[in-house]
Amino acid sequence: MVRRLLGALTAVAISMPATTVLPAGVAGAATAGTATASPTAPPVPCPVPSPPVPRPTSPARPKAPADDPAERAVGGPALASSGLVVAPGTAKPPGVSATSWLVADLDTGAVLGGCGPHEYATPASVQKLLLTATVLPKLDPKQVVTITRADLDFEPGSSAVGLLLNGRYPIETIWLGLLLNSGNDAANVLARLAGGSEGVDGTIAAMNEQARQLGALQTHAVTPSGLDAPGQFTSAYDLALIARACFAQETFRRYELTERTQIPAQPPKKGFQIQNDNTLIFRYPGAIGGKTGFTDLARHTYVGAAERDGRRLVVTLLGAEARPLRGWQQGAALLDWGFALPRDTSVGRLVEPGETLRASASPSTERAGDGSAIGASARGGARTIPWLDGISPTVGVGLLAAFVVAALVTVVALVVGSRRGQRRPTGRRRRRRQGVFDG
Repeated sequence: MVRRLLGALTAVAISMPATTVLPAGVAGAATAGTATASPTAPPVPCPVPSPPVPRPTSPARPKAPADDPAERAVGGPALASSGLVVAPGTAKPPGVSATSWLVADLDTGAVLGGCGPHEYATPASVQKLLLTATVLPKLDPKQVVTITRADLDFEPGSSAVGLLLNGRYPIETIWLGLLLNSGNDAANVLARLAGGSEGVDGTIAAMNEQARQLGALQTHAVTPSGLDAPGQFTSAYDLALIARACFAQETFRRYELTERTQIPAQPPKKGFQIQNDNTLIFRYPGAIGGKTGFTDLARHTYVGAAERDGRRLVVTLLGAEARPLRGWQQGAALLDWGFALPRDTSVGRLVEPGETLRASASPSTERAGDGSAIGASARGGARTIPWLDGISPTVGVGLLAAFVVAALVTVVALVVGSRRGQRRPTGRRRRRRQGVFDG
């Protein structure tokens, strides 16, 4: 028993500086080569166009959920900033009108830079990528489906493929309608089919579970299409995680580079052609795909990816105005900036699928590969000791170290004193005591 007590106290003393004394939500030190951010330092303003682009005052932006410091630190402590996050000595990124953005390496997961990567924003149609990541592996692309009236129930005037009531289409055609033409009718069809007996609601629940699995903890879907709804949010960081999951699928990559496709005739109606609305694939060398989005509430949102010299980068941006550059052009400018950076540039990383879930299931605080702390709960931050709240980590380490040393001295003294004058138990009595303490 004594050895166990001493071992436990020693383990606490050794582990304190790395985990226990960190106040809630404050991540550990970053690894070498990674930008760091002080929780008290003011954010660095993000570069914007000159002159600045005015933003509409209505409709009013929805109130974002309360910040969770643990969620903001996913991927590395530097990414918690609401301002510009770049590695020391790197070139200044281009000024864009997006309120938040991020550039990352699709293959290594390294985050090259960003602006408010964990700031909440509304997604618009880039949410269709979360639908894709969730549903694409589940549906047979050769299956022919019939369009129902509920499939065509979406906001009038919003983007649609033009599917007809009672029309029959292969699921692959529906996917192309979703990804090329951002069809809200296509989103409803795919969500209904994948949701089984629960229909669209079942798919929305699966989308939210998929986001949680990917580590996209600031993403909450309310509609499958990205059409605005109360409580629907994402972040530039989360979008990069979702895009990475999509680009890992060969079928998705093939759909993304499809320039145009034919929507089959539904007699007596003739068929028609649709074209990919992501201009990046036509105008940017090495483009491998992306997704556009727009609503009055979200403004312009965009995800784009490209490959150059064996390096695949993804850019995500939210809350942009289409001036002086359109959304895809802002994405292209940020991709150019990213490709110009050294390959080992990093201010954080994209977590791996399931990583935050494993951390939340752990009985003790784990340390992510980038040095950030992922607490006992993915949403609850690093473990804290209530009487240390508000005390700096340095002072906290000293206080706890002193406490542990005093506890060790006390335990040793008690043990020595208790053994004096006692007869060592032997035989049957000794075995009985061992059974009590070791069983």
